[in-house]
Amino acid sequence: MLRNLMMTLAYDGADFHGWQFQPDMRTVQECLEQALRRVLRHQVVVVGCSRTDAGVHAQGYVANVYTTNPGPAVGIFRATGSRLPKDMTLIHLQEVPLTLHATRSAVSKLYRYRLHNAPGRPCEQQQQRYVYHFWQPLDLDAMRQAAEHWVGTHDFTSFATAGGSVRETNVRTIHRIEVYRRGEEVRIDVEGSGFLYRQVRNMVGTLCEIGCGRRRPEDAPGILAARDRRQAGNTAPARGLCLQWVRYDLPGLPPPSPDLLLRAEQARPPAGAERAWVEDRTPSAAPRPPDLDLEEEPPA
Repeated sequence: MLRNLMMTLAYDGADFHGWQFQPDMRTVQECLEQALRRVLRHQVVVVGCSRTDAGVHAQGYVANVYTTNPGPAVGIFRATGSRLPKDMTLIHLQEVPLTLHATRSAVSKLYRYRLHNAPGRPCEQQQQRYVYHFWQPLDLDAMRQAAEHWVGTHDFTSFATAGGSVRETNVRTIHRIEVYRRGEEVRIDVEGSGFLYRQVRNMVGTLCEIGCGRRRPEDAPGILAARDRRQAGNTAPARGLCLQWVRYDLPGLPPPSPDLLLRAEQARPPAGAERAWVEDRTPSAAPRPPDLDLEEEPPA
């Protein structure tokens, strides 16, 4: 019987080469799949909600995996969590409808960018791996005024770094952008339905230029309307970005088709896989629905 398991995890991205599997690179996806292969005793394909970049962190990253292992979810949760490296942890695991896709089914996501906005470096607070040290004073009111122009549904080409996968459209919806201070730390929260390649980091870099007076808040609409990456600011470093959470509407998921239900009922573990010690990454042998779209959202 084919099952769909949704996982929520957190990780310190400083020592990972991003989420997505890359040969001879330490990635979050590879570490998670390695642990799952040993627990589920068959090859796996993990679908992530976003291909977070090297150095980007996560407090509530969501992924799903299909399995024919009949074990209880709580047992899989405990066994998988115990096999993960020290800089990542499994927070939650549950069985969900077969139609849930970590990327396609997401309703909204919140990314938080943290800036250490003080003359001294953040070493005293032991935060140098998780914040961007921006020592120049920032005018938060100016940054908020600029950010208001980017809330809503727009073409965000000006904030999309070249090099991401080709998209049919660069139109995205931003639900809110909040800029606020916590002591010496300035935080920028960006919630949206989806993001372009490095969109959030490019928006943050532009807001920093506005906050320190290099640009005016009145420039924000023109930067967006230009649809030209050269008109926006520099890309903020990866270390200050963290995926906080991803929301899903589980009750509102479409029901699986009769064909998918029949295939799920007939699915069985690969011959001998239950007894084998699975080490090699061969996704083609993994149990999964037919025509599963493995494309994930690019790094924000």
